[in-house]
Amino acid sequence: MKLCVPFIGDEELAEIAGVLRSGTLTQGPKIAEFERAVAGFLGCRHAFAMSSCTTALHLSLVALGVGPGDEVLVADFTFPATANVVVQQGAVPVLVDIDLAMLTMDPADLRAKFSDRTRAVIPVHAFGCPPDLDAIIEVASERDVPVLEDAATAIGSTYRGRPCGTVGALGCFSFHPRKTITTGEGGMIVTDDDMLADRIRLLRSHGGAPDGDRPWYRYEQAGFNYRLSDVQGAIGVAQMRKLPDIIKRRRTLAVGLSERLAGVGRLTLPCDPPWGTHAYQSYVAVLDEGLDRDRLVANLRARDVEATLGTYAVHDQPYYQQRFGYRPGQLPNSHAAFARTLTLPLYPGMTDADLDTITAELTDVISTQ
Repeated sequence: MKLCVPFIGDEELAEIAGVLRSGTLTQGPKIAEFERAVAGFLGCRHAFAMSSCTTALHLSLVALGVGPGDEVLVADFTFPATANVVVQQGAVPVLVDIDLAMLTMDPADLRAKFSDRTRAVIPVHAFGCPPDLDAIIEVASERDVPVLEDAATAIGSTYRGRPCGTVGALGCFSFHPRKTITTGEGGMIVTDDDMLADRIRLLRSHGGAPDGDRPWYRYEQAGFNYRLSDVQGAIGVAQMRKLPDIIKRRRTLAVGLSERLAGVGRLTLPCDPPWGTHAYQSYVAVLDEGLDRDRLVANLRARDVEATLGTYAVHDQPYYQQRFGYRPGQLPNSHAAFARTLTLPLYPGMTDADLDTITAELTDVISTQ
């Protein structure tokens, strides 16, 4: 049983065929359609398709003016790309511990990490679970510092009734094959800020702006080539039509799996936070201390149930220790989550029988420890 299987079918093939017949393969009308669909779904003013969520995060930092010598406060429990983009701007990632219950940024540790050099805050929506954004934004607003949501996993999640990714100054989404919807690779920046939108629009494609009525551009900035192709945009258009059903199905499966696993013991199951809804891009449980997560993963895979870790404690990674002096376990909750989180299969094509299989196999492998 795979960890994730993208929900792809004839609709995506038909959209791709239309793009191939059109001859417009790079960023074009399908990307514009995809962006309108995402903006409409989220209820935001601007959406910009990007080559990945990593490039979306990087360009967002550029648009915010983050540069050498600045500090950016980053949730530590995340894929390293969230912190890597800060390094790529010559800035310093200041890693913030998490709340172990929700696996998201701890507002108290965030407050403790602020300095006069702080220029942005990047909370992460862990596996589709939103952090306490009101508390985070309250801390950031005291210093007039923007919040950039790493909403890579959070399309379809909500925070106090608002779509995740639209609460901070900017939000970034991923369309990697393991995400809720996919374009193969790809990402999106969303914002309601017209000035930020103008800067992103300019920088996304080499820094070129229309040169009056002439059929070419003038280059006002040393920009980037972070565009997404129309082939990928076509997949995105078809995926967006399915998104409400995909979210509903993922949540139904997550509830069904939690009901089955409730009696297993020795693990804490994911759930909706008090302030919002979880889109369950991944189903991630936290194992009790004393269980060997790596051994469980190996044993589940040997039984044809693909499993893996949750994600990474960035401060525990060699580069961040060597470059910035972090020590193993310095952020204790993130360190614990790195060692004890377990991701189980969850995707729309799963059946109740699949949930039964996961439950039976996990129960058995836990009983051997």
